[in-house]
Amino acid sequence: MSKISQFNSKEDILEQASLWVSRMDRGLTGAEKQALQTWIKESKAHEQALMKMASLWDDLTVLEELKSLFPLAKAKSKRQVLLPLAMAASVALVSLVSMNVFFDATPTQLWTAFNSTEQSQKYRTEIGEQSSFSLPDGSVLQLNTNSVVTISYANDKRLLTLEQGEANFDVAKDKSKPFVVSVGNKSFTALGTVFNIQKTTESDIELTVTEGQVLINQSTDITETLQDISQQLPIADLEGLLVQTGEKAVIENNAPTPVEKISEEQVERDLAWQTGKLIFDGESLSDVLKEVSRYNDANFDVIDSQLNELKISGYFKAGDINGLLESLSYNFDIDYQKKSNGMIVLRQAKANI
Repeated sequence: MSKISQFNSKEDILEQASLWVSRMDRGLTGAEKQALQTWIKESKAHEQALMKMASLWDDLTVLEELKSLFPLAKAKSKRQVLLPLAMAASVALVSLVSMNVFFDATPTQLWTAFNSTEQSQKYRTEIGEQSSFSLPDGSVLQLNTNSVVTISYANDKRLLTLEQGEANFDVAKDKSKPFVVSVGNKSFTALGTVFNIQKTTESDIELTVTEGQVLINQSTDITETLQDISQQLPIADLEGLLVQTGEKAVIENNAPTPVEKISEEQVERDLAWQTGKLIFDGESLSDVLKEVSRYNDANFDVIDSQLNELKISGYFKAGDINGLLESLSYNFDIDYQKKSNGMIVLRQAKANI
């Protein structure tokens, strides 16, 4: 029987509450605080869900935010797992486990050169780090775990290279200085844009556009692309693959696949890392383990190969191995063993006779 979770309305509210708590953890903007207050007032269930999720998060920042929203409320602070909310024949893997040390490390910012005509800088995060940087032009760069971006700004252009990992670019508008990101042998030119790029390998890249448009070309065509933009050619006349707001482009083996229109929910899942979360919706266990491993040094050995095809749905605090393991054990009868060399062995639990 399939074990893909089907979220009911109650679970949807809890998931929304969880997203709000993760935003509270990194600090709410004024607009977000107003939006949260509006959401709370919409339903008593929203308020109850928010308090429940906050009690699981175990973070002083969240508790301080709650104090400002509910002066008399006392959120419980304890470390625990959120077990499935709907127990049926199809059981959901839904877990939230607090992790107090994640994201505490200070990211590294490396300066490689600086002069009056060109600025070249390198920004880096280590495994388990996520951080935002304000760039010299006012753009905002957000790096996911184990990522490196080099920027080279000149008087007439802004060139960046995603050397490894994943980055989100919130681009400051300046038509006189095109903003171009090189990844492998592809270039991504921003056209009034907020976009996310993940580099899996030199030839496998994923682009998600959340605002504006992005033009994809070969890196060797950057000069020609910049010339076309400087001549203010209409976007429709520019050479390359144009990706619009709410669309995703996947490049496999250097070949772009058809651009895909994605839902707001899919965008939320893909970019959940920006709020310190991972959200899965029917991914295979092998893919889940691969994604989780990006945020720590864990290695997995799945003894029973059929387990790799289990469909997993749920949300986790990024880097929280223990939460994942406990949920796998509870929901799928999977035993786990941590070896001294850091390897984590997974196998199907033996049936009790």
